[in-house]
Amino acid sequence: MLRNMLKHWGYEAVIARDGMEAWGVLRSEDAPRLAILDWMMPGMDGVEVCRRVRAAAREPYVYIVLLTARTQSADLVQGMEAGADDYLTKPFAAPELRVRLRAGIRILDLQEELLATREALRVQATHDGLTGLLNRTAVMEALQSELERANRAHQPISVMLADLDYFKRVNDRYGHLVGDSVLAESARRMKAAIRRYDSLGRYGGEEFLFVLPGSAAGAAATQAERIRDAIAATPYSNATAPLPVTCSIGIASRDHPGTEHTDELVREADLALYQAKRLGRNRVEIWDGLAPEAPETPDAELLPEICSASR
Repeated sequence: MLRNMLKHWGYEAVIARDGMEAWGVLRSEDAPRLAILDWMMPGMDGVEVCRRVRAAAREPYVYIVLLTARTQSADLVQGMEAGADDYLTKPFAAPELRVRLRAGIRILDLQEELLATREALRVQATHDGLTGLLNRTAVMEALQSELERANRAHQPISVMLADLDYFKRVNDRYGHLVGDSVLAESARRMKAAIRRYDSLGRYGGEEFLFVLPGSAAGAAATQAERIRDAIAATPYSNATAPLPVTCSIGIASRDHPGTEHTDELVREADLALYQAKRLGRNRVEIWDGLAPEAPETPDAELLPEICSASR
């Protein structure tokens, strides 16, 4: 009778013959969001099913209505303390059950909105608004996590720092809207060129930090060349003319990470990046432990043309 009633109201009814079967349904991946449980069932009673559902603390939330012949106030308290959201005694009036299910749906809708808001806030707190990549804090946290994992597993790890060459001139000549477009497109190309388990974040301005777990220096250099080529191979779209863009990349690696701090790896990658800049840009350099010499001229004066793609 209840199944037919629910179908008539527009619900898709999933029937469980006892408490054990109900618990199996409610812990499945596509579990129903609304549950009507009898108190007394073979195998596992409805109160125990409530306790297990709440103990699992899974999302999205499951709204539970206990439907039982027990009418004592102590029973009501016990059922609600076990995790039931509502309680209805038998024999029940169909309109009352229908109204209570509608109330449950409203609560579930509100919970969906809260989850969506929480996820949006999480993304906002961990991602760069322009490029959609991890922000500096989040990518440094990813580096710390991967460095600890590499230490435990005795696996190599590499860090790459990429910088768009002469990016300031893009902003100065074409404006910040074009500069933002270049940054966003560069991020898209970089993300498409890395492995799914690598981490990529906007480190600051036009600098991007890559975390490559399981990659020694040679493998990281190969991947860096692929990224460099992805940036330089095709000019970027511009309102006036195609805009060539290149990047320089510095790499720091550990074959057997110890207790290094993340800042140490980033500093070495930054020095290797500086070396790539000093040697002409649009190239990849691996940190070799030697401090690069300072250039004799300021960075902005090294090349006269923004569109240089020479290596």
